Amino acid sequence: MNLHELYPYPEERAKVKRLGRGTASGQGGTSGKGHKGQNARSGGGVPAWFEGGQMRLYRRLPKRGFKNPFRVTYQTLNLSTIYSAFADKAEVLIEDLYLSGLVDRDQPIKILGDGEAVKALKITAHKFSKQAVEKITAAGGEAISIEG
Repeated sequence: MNLHELYPYPEERAKVKRLGRGTASGQGGTSGKGHKGQNARSGGGVPAWFEGGQMRLYRRLPKRGFKNPFRVTYQTLNLSTIYSAFADKAEVLIEDLYLSGLVDRDQPIKILGDGEAVKALKITAHKFSKQAVEKITAAGGEAISIEG
């Protein structure tokens, strides 16, 4: 099967409605837009959410709950990923994690304990899970946390 074989046959395609091609076509004159008004103009019409000037739905509904503006969301990274990406290194800094492309620069990093600590690594990150710290120290490495 090739890409050009995926498309429907010409007889299966819908005919294009040719607007403004004379009264005999059935879509001449006003081209199926009726007479005057907002929807008859070029670029006219209203967006799907417009309610004719009535108070918008999202403003009519009550606001519920609390959104914490100070909440910190961490990018998570497993031990298995770190050990596979930095097999030849003895020390992994935060800058190394950012440069490797495993995480983005805009959020802090938390190391999780999924995977095995194969060798002694000195890892620096913002936060570590308990399981990750246990596995790193058991392998003879060191987990250096910047926060807390």
